[in-house]
Amino acid sequence: MESSTETASKNGAVIPESNRGRPRKAGGPKPERGRKGLWDSVKQQKYLYFMSIPFVIWVFVFSYLPLWGWTMAFQNYKPAKSFSDQKWVGLNNFIELFQDERFYLVLRNTLAMSLMGIIFGFVVPIFFAILLNELRGMLFKRFVQTISYLPHFVSWVVVAGLVTKMLSIDGGIVNDILVALHIVDEPIQFMAKGSWFWYIVTASDIWKETGWNTIIYLAAITGIDQEQYEASRVDGASRWRQMWHITLPGIRSTIAVLFIMAIGHLVSNGFEKQFLLGNSLVTDYSEVLDLYALNYGINLGRFSYGTAIGIFNSLVSILLLFTANGIFKKLTKESIM
Repeated sequence: MESSTETASKNGAVIPESNRGRPRKAGGPKPERGRKGLWDSVKQQKYLYFMSIPFVIWVFVFSYLPLWGWTMAFQNYKPAKSFSDQKWVGLNNFIELFQDERFYLVLRNTLAMSLMGIIFGFVVPIFFAILLNELRGMLFKRFVQTISYLPHFVSWVVVAGLVTKMLSIDGGIVNDILVALHIVDEPIQFMAKGSWFWYIVTASDIWKETGWNTIIYLAAITGIDQEQYEASRVDGASRWRQMWHITLPGIRSTIAVLFIMAIGHLVSNGFEKQFLLGNSLVTDYSEVLDLYALNYGINLGRFSYGTAIGIFNSLVSILLLFTANGIFKKLTKESIM
């Protein structure tokens, strides 16, 4: 029997008799949980936010704060003068950059070596990671992994010295093998041939970074459901079929994301490899945009010109990144943003 002051609702909640039949106000106060949901989430994750503060500060100081220096590209910058005393020249440095024939030669070298690095630097680590995953002996697998990772921790100064010595005409192992097999009659001066330089840089980079680049692919492979392999073996699929129809599709997202990021660095491939392996005989093939900014900007005291080259690098990298991301998003539904 119902009380005189309360009655049970259909869902079991108790409603005061004075409020029965009255419509509920749409603009009433929201539940307390909804109002404080965001703050409660922040309180729960406060330690993670505190831990991220040093990294946020680091990114701001070293990545965003230096953007103020881009103003140098629009000035005839003189280090002895203050900012207010600098002479503004507008786009003169960019006009001079695009009118320089050397710039287009350097851009060709940069794009050529970057494209070769993307093509071979992507295919080889993926193939190597799949082969490592197929190894059944754990001891041998770990040994191969360790050996392949080690070159990554070797400085480019050491790598350049090793490559130069191996390709030397005086006791270089490559020339010794070629002569011993009667493939060539006399040693070849590899480091003096500009047409060979791109291939030497690409091969050196692959040897140094292949093992390290396989780590993320191996991690992605371990996330593939093992039941798929078991089902394919029941159906009689060979290992090659499993790699092609299960492993590669399983790491497609990882490949797409890394490939998009690599395209974003197409014109910013650094200068260490080219600087250490290059020489005066192959300058027309070894000089890249970063070296061009160093040689014709900073070394000559043309800080504004060097800054203009850096801005060109950054803007082209951002454009390539967004373009590649948009294309992959439409074609493969994979993207990084």
